[in-house]
Parts: sequence; C-alpha cells; structure tokens
Amino acid sequence: MGRLILERDWSGTPLGPIASWPPTLRTLVSMCLTTRFPMFIYWGPERVQLYNDAGIPIMGAKHPDHALGPLRDVFPELWHPLGSMFDELERTKQANWAESQSLPIQRGGSAEEAYFTWSYTPVLDDDGKVVGFYTPALETTGQVLGQRRLRTLHLLTQRTGGASSVEEACRAGLDALEENPADLPFTWLYVTDADGARASLVGSTGMGARSAAVPAHFDLRAPEAGGPAGGLLAPVAGTRQAWRVGDVNGWLGAPLPSEVAEPPRPALVLPLPHAEGDRDLGFLVVGLSPFLNPEGEYRGFLELVAGSLATAASSARSRQEAVERMERLAALDRAKTAFFSNVSHEFRTPLTLMLGPVEDALSDPTEPLAPRLAERLSLVQRNATRLLKLVNTLLDFTRAEAGRVRAAFQPTDLSAFTAELVSQFESIAKRAQLTLTLDLPPLTEPVWVDREMWEKIVFNLLSNAMKFTFEGGVHVRLHTEDGEARLTVRDTGSGIPEAELPHVFERFHRVENARSRSHEGSGIGLSLVQELTKLHGGTVGVTSVLGQGTTFCVALPLGNGHLPREQLVPEERGPAHSVERSASAYVEEIRGWLAPTGPEDGSRTSEGVRATPLLPPMSARVLVVDDNADLRKYITGLLDASVTVETAEDGYAALQAIRARPPDLVLSDVMMPRLGGFGLLRELRADPRLRAIPFVLLSARAGEEASVEGLEAGADDYLVKPFSARELAARVRTQLEMARVRREVAELSSREAVLQDAVRARDEFLSVVSHELKTPLAGFRLQLDLIERGLGPDAHARLGERLLFTRRQVHRLATVVETLLDMSLLSSGPVHLKVEDMDLAALVKEEVAQAREELCREGCEVTLRVGGPVRGRFDRARLEQVVQGLLSNALKYGPGKPVEVHVEQVGPSARLTVVDHGMGVRPEDRERIWQRFERAVSVRNFGGLGLGLWIARQVVEAHGGTVGLSETPGGGATFTVSLPLAGPQA
Repeated sequence: MGRLILERDWSGTPLGPIASWPPTLRTLVSMCLTTRFPMFIYWGPERVQLYNDAGIPIMGAKHPDHALGPLRDVFPELWHPLGSMFDELERTKQANWAESQSLPIQRGGSAEEAYFTWSYTPVLDDDGKVVGFYTPALETTGQVLGQRRLRTLHLLTQRTGGASSVEEACRAGLDALEENPADLPFTWLYVTDADGARASLVGSTGMGARSAAVPAHFDLRAPEAGGPAGGLLAPVAGTRQAWRVGDVNGWLGAPLPSEVAEPPRPALVLPLPHAEGDRDLGFLVVGLSPFLNPEGEYRGFLELVAGSLATAASSARSRQEAVERMERLAALDRAKTAFFSNVSHEFRTPLTLMLGPVEDALSDPTEPLAPRLAERLSLVQRNATRLLKLVNTLLDFTRAEAGRVRAAFQPTDLSAFTAELVSQFESIAKRAQLTLTLDLPPLTEPVWVDREMWEKIVFNLLSNAMKFTFEGGVHVRLHTEDGEARLTVRDTGSGIPEAELPHVFERFHRVENARSRSHEGSGIGLSLVQELTKLHGGTVGVTSVLGQGTTFCVALPLGNGHLPREQLVPEERGPAHSVERSASAYVEEIRGWLAPTGPEDGSRTSEGVRATPLLPPMSARVLVVDDNADLRKYITGLLDASVTVETAEDGYAALQAIRARPPDLVLSDVMMPRLGGFGLLRELRADPRLRAIPFVLLSARAGEEASVEGLEAGADDYLVKPFSARELAARVRTQLEMARVRREVAELSSREAVLQDAVRARDEFLSVVSHELKTPLAGFRLQLDLIERGLGPDAHARLGERLLFTRRQVHRLATVVETLLDMSLLSSGPVHLKVEDMDLAALVKEEVAQAREELCREGCEVTLRVGGPVRGRFDRARLEQVVQGLLSNALKYGPGKPVEVHVEQVGPSARLTVVDHGMGVRPEDRERIWQRFERAVSVRNFGGLGLGLWIARQVVEAHGGTVGLSETPGGGATFTVSLPLAGPQA
C-alpha cells in the first residue's frame, strides 16, 4: 500500500500532492502503513480514505483501482450511515466504537451482508479542530454468520428432538427456521406419502401474504423438470443432490396482477433422504439470500439444515413406527387375553357336560359298566380333567395378567392349610418312587392369603418339581423370616441351566433340552405362580444347580397392611370347594407322565377277548413313542390285535430299543423330553442300518407348513392329533405295505445284481476259454497241413476226403471261438472300429464268392446284384463278420432255398439286403432274435451259438447305421443293413 500511495497522483484529489500534506497526516499515514492490524484513515471534509496492507481483504474487489479516494466515491452506499456518524464525532471530538456493525457494503458489484468491529478516533490539528479520523477495523462477517447459523441448527435439533411423527418434526423444524430470515428468506417443507409418489406441503415460512399460493402438492413422477405439476421436486427425488432454481415464482398459484411486480425468488431444492434406504422422507425448498454467496459456506449450511431435518424426520418416523408397533402389540396382547378368557369360558360348558355324565356313568352302582367300557371312559375322564385344568390355568393367568382378579384375602393357618394341600400328592409321589417330606411348623401368626390362589401356587410348584425329578424327592418347608412367610419347594431333579434362570417365570417359556417326565405343558404354570404371588404383595425366586436340583421360594409379607382393604375377609372361612377335587387334575396329569405298572394294552376285555381288529393280521412290529402314557396305551389297544406293538416313553429310550431290535414301523410324537420326534428321525436317517425303517410323526401341530416340515425332515407320513382310530390304522397299514413292497423291490434288485454278476462272470469265462482254445486250434491246423503235405498220391486219394472233413470241423470250431471272442469284446464296452476308405460292393462280392461253395453244397442258389461301386468309410473286418453272419443265417434256416444278395448306394447311405426263402421269423420273435444267445427257433436241430445277429447289430450300430428284419413275400426273412457312407460320427 505504501508504494500505491506514493505512486498515485494526488494532485487532483482534495488532499493535494503528498508534499503538501500536513505533518499530522504524514505521521498518521506512516503509522497506518507500518501496523499489521487493519487500519483506515478518513481525512478532510470529503473523508478521503487511506488504508494499509492488512485492510486490503476488507476492500475486496475495490482494491486497488477504486479503494483510495473520497468515501462518497469509494463506498457511496456507506456515505449516509458513516457520514452522519463522522459529523457527530466531529462535533463531540470523542472516540466511538461499534462491535459487529452491519454495513450494506458493495465490494464486488452487488450488495452483500457484512459485519465489522470499528473504533473511530477523531484526529485534531494544532488548533483542536477535527481534521480526520483514525479507524482500526476488523471484519466479523464469518463469526456473525457462523454464530447465527449454529444457533439455528441448535434450535432445529432442540425443537424437533421429541417429535413423535414426521409431520410434528417438520412443523417444529419450520418454527426454528422462521427465526433466521437472514439465511432463510423463505422455506417450503414437503413430506412424501407411503409409496413416494406424491409430496404434500407441511408448511412454509417467509412468504407473508403469498403463503396461500405455495403449492400444496407435487407429483414426484412428473418427468418434466420445471413443469408445474412436479418438476420442482422430481429432479432431486432419490438423488441425494440439491438443485438450484433461479426463480420459484413460476410454481406459485394465484399470480399477482400484471401491474404488481413479483420479486424474484431464487431457491435451493434439497431432498430429505431417509436414514435407512433410498427413499426420500420429504423435500425442503429454501430461498437464497441476495446478500450471500449461494455457494461455499452458505450452501453447506443449507445442506446441514436439510440433513438435520431429515434426521429429525427419520427419528420421528422410527419413534412413530415403534409406538405403532407397541400399540399393535398391546392390542394383540389385549385381543389374546380376551380370546383366552372367552375361549376358556366357552370350554367350561362342554367340559362340564363331558365330565358330569362320564363321572355319573363310572360311579353309577345301579348300572355298572363293563370293564372294557369303564376303562375307556376312565381314559376320557382323565384327559377331560387335564383339559379342564389347562383351561382354568389359562383363565387364571389371563385374568391375573389383565388385573381383573378380585382376591379374598383371609387370615389362614398357613402351615395346616399347606400340609393339607401337599398331602394330596403323597400317593402319586410314592408311585413315582420319590420321597415327599414336609417341614411345616406352626407359624407365629395367621397369614393373609387367598386360599384358592395359594392352592394354585402350591400345586403348580409341586407338579413342576415332580415333572423334573426322577430320583430322590421333593422337600416342602414353611417358616417366617424378616417379617415374611416363606414357602420353599426343593427338588433333587435335573436342575436349570444358569442362563435360563432369568427367564423361568416368563410366560410360555420352556427350558430347552431339559430332562423331564413329559414335554407336555402350557409354559404358564410358573408365570401364574409369579402373578398370584404379586397379587399377595409377595415375591417368588428360584435357585438351581444343573444336575442337582432346583429350589423355588415364595415370600409373603405378614399382616395385611400391604393388601387392598376392600379385598380383606376378616375371618377365616372354609374352602368353597373340595381340595381333593382341585388337586385331582394335577395328580392325574402326573400319573400320565409315569410309566405304567402293567402292560399298555387297552384293547382286552375282562374275558381277555380282543376287540374287532382294525387291521388284518400282519407279521410286523410297531414301536409307539410318546411321553403320554394314556396315548401309548390307546394306540396299543388299537393295533395289537393285528401287529406286535412295543412302546417307549421318549425318543432316547426309543433309539436304544430300535438299535437293539429294529421294528417294522415307528409311530412317534414330535415333542418329548430328552429326545423329540425330529431328533429321533435324524438319528435313524443317519444310520445306514436303520434309515429304511418307515417313520410316522404324530403331532398336535396342524397345517400344511407343519406337514411339509415333517416330510422334508424325512418322515414317511405325518398324522395330526386328534386322529381317528380308522385313520391311524389306514396310515399304519399303508406304511407297512409300502415297506413290504420296498423290501421286495430291494430283494429283486439284489437278485438282479447277482444275475448281472453271473453274466459278467460267464462272459469273462468265455473270453478266457476262447483265448485258451485259439492256441491248440492253431497247432491243430498246422499239423493238418503237415500231414496233408506228407501224404503220397495214393494215401492222399484214400485220406483226402477225411482230411477235408477234419479241416472243415477245425474251421467251424475256430469260427465258434472267434465268435465268442467278439461277443466278449463287444460286451465289455463300446465297439472300437478301424475305418478306412473302401468299396462295400467289392467286399460283398468276395464274401459271397467264398461262401458260394458251401451254399451250393447245401443246395442253395445265390443271386448277387450289385448296382456299382459303393465307396465309404467302413471297418472291413467287422463288415466281413456282418456279411458272413447274414449268409450263414440264410443257409441255416433255408437250406436248399435260393438266397438273394443286393448291395447299392441310396443317397448318403449304403444298403445291403440279404433275402432268404426259408422258415422265416414269427412276429413275436423279431425283437428277441437280436439278443445274445437267441435264435429264430428254440429247437436244437439248428446249430450255432445265437450270437451272429447280435454281433451284426452291434457292428452296424457302431457304424451309425441300422439293421432291420422284414418278412419275405412267399415266406422267409429279409435282412436290410443301412450304413452311412461318411462313416461313424465321433
């Protein structure tokens, strides 16, 4: 700046040449140029502006050409606001200071928003007159804008943080944006519908009287950018990119009158993408300030605003969806509770009408039932009672869970009452070979309990203990401690894994793979215990050691201060129902878990006569696997009149029995302790020795999916409970019949394999024998040749015919050996050909000429017709076999009859025809004669091995040709061979 000031011609300015400047101004300029802080000097009435290097950034585009001179010329837009301030300072001669003052400065040709911190100090001459101003300056535009924008983002986050819906988040966001009109002159905020095809206006800011003209909807599928229907938002939908629009007035509805000018509204359209996925939650159309650079930090701020809104909307939508899910779950839970309650009520009436008549029939002394019928009705009574217990448990649980239980708390001698309850289980514990010990001393005071609820607590804990205890016993103790009555039920059963303990009291929770007497149960017994204990103001806990046992502890506060006053009954009352009757359902359920004391045969009458069999007698053993003793007994009674029935109480016991003695059929329940039906099925299918055993699953899970799951697991059939006796019998019969058929098929396959082995052994034997015979035959021929040469003329005349006969027989034997060798080679794999270019007609001529002597000797006249050369690619030796075989066949079955041989070219093929007028081939034998060792007739008058035609077909087909048989007019057989001239295809 020093050089710029020195080189400038100041003579034409109010300051005049530098030499004429007053000393005060020179000194001030010198100080200004040497300081590193932005410094400005305004001198004289015209406020001529001078500044240093540090002030260059403040001047912007004005520097250097338009920065030095009177303030009115440099910044005309500042002359009025600063001029009046200078006048005031000139009058008061006191320094002034302004922090982050907004000045409408134009440094680049257009107005911009700028902020400065100034200190205006008057400069006095020797007469005390103000001649200028010394001004340190600092631009704070970035700081002011940053703080303002940070406050907007903070306010946006703060106001949208608790929104429970997208619309609520958007409206709260608009409230925050409206407080920053400098950065956000106007905003339009839209949210998209569920399928992302339409955006609807939530609200707008900064539009004033024109707010009603903001478009209410945009069609996001409108392809035209700039179109009134959707082009404003459609270009950015799904892109996560902003779009700058020069003027959005074209989308405003209800245009202003033509004489009223609509100010331009440049804007930036920003999508609000969903945090998870490509779909946009909405769009923000934000007006651009004319005083700010639309790029750089300003655009970054607008994108942050859109991102914050998108995050708020996403969070709100997630919260909204979570609330909706919770509401749906709550509604589903209420519906489930109502359903269970209603169903339980509805079940009670038919169950009452079932149990009442059954009980009357069983206890009627005047008309006693036959033993067989009484046993069947007892089975019905036990299972109907079990069903009633399940219904009551469901009803109690749903009532307790819904808070609809009204208790009747009364002071109770809890030791005596608990002893009465536990005593109901003594006989069943003895039958289960478990000890049941009690430690129930009298308590210091009565305990306030609802007697029916306490029954259910004790019965459920005792039933649970006996279900999981196989050895040892159950110990029940009651005592007071720390102002509580504490009941503990300790067993020596299988125990509970530590990881499962926190979930024991959850409804429908079951410990996986726990050893128990049965897999049956609803999974709500312990949950009901907890709910009923809570109604007493008490707690229930559990401790367990896996493999050693489990202890449940129920603690009830003494006194009644913790109980609702309206539910207190001042005096102890007797039970409103029979304890024995309440306990019977639990006892009978346990009885069903225990192994029977006698044979599981429910089909015998008192006289030992079986009922009418559902199946015909079958020599088969059926294994029934189910953890319910009644069901095992029932199925046994249905089947054992026809098959031998064995039983197992779970999959593990069944697996041991099957491995020891495989049955013919397995009927297995799906859900059982230790090893279920699917586990048993996997074990059997994995064992090669057992995998073929038919397996039928019996399950309470109905529906196509359950059946498909069972069949895909490898089951042969899937039977849904409840099933009829006839349906079960039909399934059993079907599986046993199919098993029998599979066994027969397996036996046939085994026999076929044995036969195939025998055929292979025969072929190998023939091959070996043929090879072994070739050597002595060759020696025999040689000796015949030597003998014939050594004979004199006289001897040759006497022995020549004999030698000729011997030679013919040796040739015949050699032919048999060669035929056997060919058969062996052709049977062992593909025919290997040695093809060459040759004339088939010439080959046929040679073979007919060689055979003519023998044919004539048998009285056969041979006619050969050749249409000319028939050249192609053939295996000479193999085709010689074919021609010889066909001629030999004609001679064998038509001695003394004419034989016609014809060879010609037909298109791309060669055709050889051999016609005889012999005995012919019956239609039913025309396919059989092409097989090995088969002949046209089965009598032994015709010699040969029955291999000639089989070898001929093998050779012809190896060439890619065909050989066929037809009847000769007038009697006889015609064999036709067709061979491609190009030879066999690779």
